[in-house]
Amino acid sequence: MRIQRIGSKWAKTKVLQQSEALNERIPLTNEWSIPVLGQMLDEHHMLYVKPDRGTFGNGVIRVEKQADDLYTYQLGTRLKTFSAFDAMARSLQKALQGRHYLIQQGIPLLTYDNRRFDVRVMVQQNLKKQWEATGIIARLGDPSKIVTNCHSGGKAVSFDKLMQPYMTPSQKESYKAWLAEIGLATAQQMQSVYGGVKEIGLDVAIDDSLRPWILEVNTIPDPYIFRKLADKSIFRRIYRYYRANNRKVK
Repeated sequence: MRIQRIGSKWAKTKVLQQSEALNERIPLTNEWSIPVLGQMLDEHHMLYVKPDRGTFGNGVIRVEKQADDLYTYQLGTRLKTFSAFDAMARSLQKALQGRHYLIQQGIPLLTYDNRRFDVRVMVQQNLKKQWEATGIIARLGDPSKIVTNCHSGGKAVSFDKLMQPYMTPSQKESYKAWLAEIGLATAQQMQSVYGGVKEIGLDVAIDDSLRPWILEVNTIPDPYIFRKLADKSIFRRIYRYYRANNRKVK
């Protein structure tokens, strides 16, 4: 059996929401509608509108309500500004082209050299079919983009380097252990509903109070991002498990 892929972000979100502990780590997320967009903007002022199905950050839109009651949204590198919510919402509705989208509370990401970054936590079944957190790496976004994905101009960088301005070395080790715990709990929760899940790549935002937020769960995570780490043993282990988990059973 090959790894099971769950494409719907909404389906994965609903699975995680069944866990009280994990639900606390999920930004408020709803299915797209203009009334919901207005309600969420009034409360959070910055949101991400993302396609229910898709990879590499393609199609993700950042929507903001500015202090002067201007509204903006950015898709790719293009920023549009509106003087009224209704005009912005109509334009955004047209941009979605009738596809299924979600609205997610925006989490202000930590920055390094004025570039936003988030974190990827890799969790895999090992050779004994036990869940193991195998790698943690940060993704430093392109300054002109709203997503951090490496396929969209982001850069894979060690977690320790990017967190250096925010934590001591011992605090970073404790924090990585915490992220690993969250990753393991997420993998187990996903597998409780989708039995074929053998690996996850957990995308985590860290806000300015150093609170971790679960942005997305990838069930077919890219192992090759971890080649960027100086410690090559991390990638070798990840790739060994990846090969084992993707082996066809005759």
